[in-house]
Amino acid sequence: MIDELDRLKREGLHRTLTESSPADGEGWIVRDGRRMLNLASNHYLGLDHRLDETVLDRWRKEGGGDAEPERTIRTGSTASRLVVGGDPAVGRLERDFAAFKGTEACLVFGSGYMANVGIVSALVGRNDIVFSDRLNHASIVDGAVLSRAELVRYRHRDMDHLEALLRKADPSKRKLIVTDAVFSMDGSLAPLAALVELKERYGAMLMVDEAHSGGVFGDRGEGLARACGLTDRIDVHMGTFSKAYGCCGGYAAGDAVLVDYLVNKARSLIYTTAPPPMVVHAIRDQWSTAVAEGWRRERLLRTAAQLRSELREAGFDTGESECHIVPVIVGASDKTLAFGRRLQEEGIAAVPIRPPTVPEGTARIRLTPMATHREDDLREAVAVIRRIGVELGVIGA
Repeated sequence: MIDELDRLKREGLHRTLTESSPADGEGWIVRDGRRMLNLASNHYLGLDHRLDETVLDRWRKEGGGDAEPERTIRTGSTASRLVVGGDPAVGRLERDFAAFKGTEACLVFGSGYMANVGIVSALVGRNDIVFSDRLNHASIVDGAVLSRAELVRYRHRDMDHLEALLRKADPSKRKLIVTDAVFSMDGSLAPLAALVELKERYGAMLMVDEAHSGGVFGDRGEGLARACGLTDRIDVHMGTFSKAYGCCGGYAAGDAVLVDYLVNKARSLIYTTAPPPMVVHAIRDQWSTAVAEGWRRERLLRTAAQLRSELREAGFDTGESECHIVPVIVGASDKTLAFGRRLQEEGIAAVPIRPPTVPEGTARIRLTPMATHREDDLREAVAVIRRIGVELGVIGA
């Protein structure tokens, strides 16, 4: 372990944990004792609310089901849902969220990672093939590895490459195509219409991970699949409650047979404790707020477009970004780390992203504005980023 840690440090790949807490002002945090503008959060809609007595009173009334209102909200679920049963709040959330997504059923997991690992490893096995976009999230890759299926990675958003791989595949094998809807390190969007056509042409299943698109795209934040009018043609809808919804947990949505199958086969659901009722109530509260306050989605996308435009005008490479995730691609890991350190010195929290999270030679600063950021704060942040970019030779003067 020591040798491996030493290697990571030499190559500029060593990671450490830090602590942060909310600060006064929307979109600000305190990290390492300093007040900083938070451009590293996945809480895109600015919904990381603190609990108050009004919220807790509402939860108590909702939590009783057909019985009298609960005096308290339970913090734990005691065991797996298949052992003691789930809290009524979980079932209500699953039914209502399925209706929201436009699917027959929904299943809640403890996290997005657990959802992806459980879904993929349940749907395919040793004699099957998983076709995964090369930039998919690590949890998708881990699920494929655990399934023991053959993992075939196609070039990012390259439908010609994917079709060539599908054409070569053994037609007798079960085929699962998996893609992020929004790619978390690039801010690029999956070509869902083309993926649907290919999966139908070659008899494959299609799974779409809406972790970074849920709450942001669609008339009410249903996700990119709904925004593209493709909900009914996608086999597995996966997503999280930890990004735009500002809480935690993951889900799978689809037809009733899919959810029944996952209840019986998804090990990350079967062999773990059910989500606590307190968390389930928080998910519903955050989701309801996101649906009701559509201005958050509109402002987020407008703010991100302005940020991306100003950075490109300054000469930065923002890759294929076309949504609320805006990378500043630096290239070398050491220079990217230096960029991140200078940003922190200037009061901006924006994390350097290095291999193996992104391909070699594409290390970057990942910027994620929130719907609640002030325009003046973002304008000042762009000026700081531009100044540091010139200082480090990332852009010209």
